[in-house]
Amino acid sequence: MLWGFNQIWFYQQPIDFRKQLDGLIILTAAALNENPTSGQLFIFRNKKADRLKLLWWSGYSFWLFYNRLEKGKFFMPKIADSKLELSKEQLHLLLAGLDFIHQNYLEKITAKNFY
Repeated sequence: MLWGFNQIWFYQQPIDFRKQLDGLIILTAAALNENPTSGQLFIFRNKKADRLKLLWWSGYSFWLFYNRLEKGKFFMPKIADSKLELSKEQLHLLLAGLDFIHQNYLEKITAKNFY
């Protein structure tokens, strides 16, 4: 299913953006210690914080998405050699260039009473 990723991982360490598909697959397995064919979405950033690459396995093939801002920078957390798990809401904020770390989200609830 297209866009059926269950987890989203953001690698906080800037990468060399000359890395293409195979380089990102290797980086996902080695640095993130994740299975690139898991169906999860992996997000990588460049040093200037104006570009993102997203790697995803659809079940049949790898997809590589490239996002470049023409003006400005993406909001980025401190550089660290680790990964952050993002929600789909945080992914949307990241792609919009907004602070996806310090947003206040409504607590998810499960309705128990129906009238």
